Amino acid sequence: MNSRITRRRFLADSATGFAGLVILPQSASARTYAANERLRLAHVGVGGRGGQLLTTFFQQESSVALCDVNEKRAAKAYGRFPKLPKFQDFREMLDKMDGQIDAVVVATPDHTHAVASAAAIRAGKHVYTEKPLTRTVRESRVLRELAKEHQVATSMGNQGTASHPFRRALELIRQGAIGRVEQVHAWNDQGGPDHQTAPAGESEIPAGLQWDLWLGPARQRPFHPQWLLWHGWRDFGAGNLGNWSSHTLNLPFMALDVASLWRAEAAARPVIRVQAEVNRINRISVPRWEMVHWEIPARGDLPPVSFRWHNGGGRPGMRAQLETLLGRGLDWGDKGEKKWADWAGCLIIGSEGKICANAHNTAFSMMPEAKFRNLRQDAPEQVDRSRGHERDWLLACRGGKPAWAHFDYAGPLTELNMLGNVATQFDVPLQYDPVAGKILGNDEADAALGGEYRQGWSL
Repeated sequence: MNSRITRRRFLADSATGFAGLVILPQSASARTYAANERLRLAHVGVGGRGGQLLTTFFQQESSVALCDVNEKRAAKAYGRFPKLPKFQDFREMLDKMDGQIDAVVVATPDHTHAVASAAAIRAGKHVYTEKPLTRTVRESRVLRELAKEHQVATSMGNQGTASHPFRRALELIRQGAIGRVEQVHAWNDQGGPDHQTAPAGESEIPAGLQWDLWLGPARQRPFHPQWLLWHGWRDFGAGNLGNWSSHTLNLPFMALDVASLWRAEAAARPVIRVQAEVNRINRISVPRWEMVHWEIPARGDLPPVSFRWHNGGGRPGMRAQLETLLGRGLDWGDKGEKKWADWAGCLIIGSEGKICANAHNTAFSMMPEAKFRNLRQDAPEQVDRSRGHERDWLLACRGGKPAWAHFDYAGPLTELNMLGNVATQFDVPLQYDPVAGKILGNDEADAALGGEYRQGWSL
């Protein structure tokens, strides 16, 4: 697809809801399903978020296998489905039950998203993977390429994509309701743990936990319970850039057609510039606070746009800057209704107005209020309505339209976010070529786009 996109074509494509997205072919590897025949789903990771997804999908299709490396965390799900086959190694599950599985749901810690999803795709299974799609930039690129190669239906779990307000805000931005957008700010007050040192010593491995399988592709190390608090460790988690910007930056990334840069002709050589400010450089843990600034080049007749991610309420000046841009105070438990209503959000600033969305992009307001008071905001008028985020993927598995968060879209979104995690480890500006998937002129930072895998684990 040519990278240049005219405003006329951009608005015309809005009628289908897929401006800037690649329409993938119907799955060549999927079998034909009778109208009343349920898909056979295998679940990798069934504790926590995985257990919630198991409930959601079981209500619509058939679950045929469960897999979790931690039997204690999986106990509730295992108790609900005592007759289903249970595994601790997804590779064994895919091997033994290959002909009995149509699709796989992956909801593991971030560092095993890619290996589990890649194995399922290579086995010809449709795949739904929780956000963030992957822990690293290069893992996202591999999953995107594998999904194209094997022509399976895919989706990442950023559920706000399916909400009616998300799709209404999307079409308002595309229609030019707030004018030319050149500035986006997303924030989250939580920050990261900024652990000073890695856990020391060795603890007894809890019964039911397969530590080696939990580590997956990560380097071998003795068991310590602190590693299980994986969100804040760079070897295992992606911090809030993975946990939340997958939701919060989703609307501007899609509405402003940023993904088209990944499909540009190589000769065009688009470059995304990124730089981060952090409380301190920390290579083992995500920082206490960070501000990541991406400078995104023009896409056709869409102007260059600045994305800024503000994470950690302790960053000096962060709150005052956001409140000035919003024109009001942020409810962080001490203003307004004091309900922490503004702990995260996204502000999209155009030449003719602003759109402010919540953390999941499932609700938004427009400013100035008087100017946009009569604009409908509760449901889209032109783009496709969703039948539910998970349901959209299930329909794609049956040969329907691709889910909006399919890997050809979710891959670039995740690359951008994980590029931010790379930037927080360097104190210099970085230049990223989204077509080649490389950082230019900085070999150390380019190497940080991926990571070493242990022997026996690969994509």
